[in-house]
Amino acid sequence: MTPTEVTNVIALLRHVARAEVMPRFKNLSQDDVRAKSGPLDPVTVADEAAERALTQGLIRLFPGDEVIGEEAVSRGEASVERLRAPGRVWVLDPIDGTANFAAELPLFGIMAALVEADEVQAGFIFDPVSDDCAYALKGQGAYLRAHDGTARRLHVSAPVPVEQMVGSMSWRYMQEPMRSHVLHRLDRLAAVTDYRCAAHQYRMLSAGHVHVQMFRKLLPWDHAAGVLLHAEAGGHSARFDGTPYRPSDTQGGLLLAPDRLSWQALYNALFN
Repeated sequence: MTPTEVTNVIALLRHVARAEVMPRFKNLSQDDVRAKSGPLDPVTVADEAAERALTQGLIRLFPGDEVIGEEAVSRGEASVERLRAPGRVWVLDPIDGTANFAAELPLFGIMAALVEADEVQAGFIFDPVSDDCAYALKGQGAYLRAHDGTARRLHVSAPVPVEQMVGSMSWRYMQEPMRSHVLHRLDRLAAVTDYRCAAHQYRMLSAGHVHVQMFRKLLPWDHAAGVLLHAEAGGHSARFDGTPYRPSDTQGGLLLAPDRLSWQALYNALFN
């Protein structure tokens, strides 16, 4: 992507945040929120409106690209399998952290990733509340661009021993016996957090504010942008079996750490 294209994508995210997301924050009625797959998987009218606007905007900016949004997949209008085929595809999470958004907590984000042949080429995580965007281009580093256009480079934290590690550990979707095995070992870390928002968890991780993350459930709109952001900030990630992450992966879990040795130490502490 060219610098102009990056600027245009961030401008689109900002426009959608201001037009579709923030006007509905703390203004949702009971009928504006419903469950999708279950009570822990909400969607709001803001998610749907933002995805429509983002899809239309990206098609205008990049006429030859396809767009896959979380809500479109939920409705059966698109499939994650498309990411394995040739061609450029944008993957959208119109509001990551919908549960926080619906609960009137100002901790949610808009995520967009450009995927080509199952590899992430660009990732954007926009914070509608602070009006800034963390972004990364493959092979070009990770950055945080403020609302005034200034940018600074992002770097993961320095490696520390496992007993000093802090990070988010998501075990909700783990099956037994892995679930109990890991839960009995979380106290080997210094602290465990969960913000119910992958967007901000990836931003914190890539800016060096926490050391590690673990996810069991993998969906491209939750992870494609963040994994690239973390990698371009200097971090190392892999699925639980040590294989590299691919956007089309929906199983296999994911561990992220400052470097390969830290990843192995974390894996040994939690799984061995």
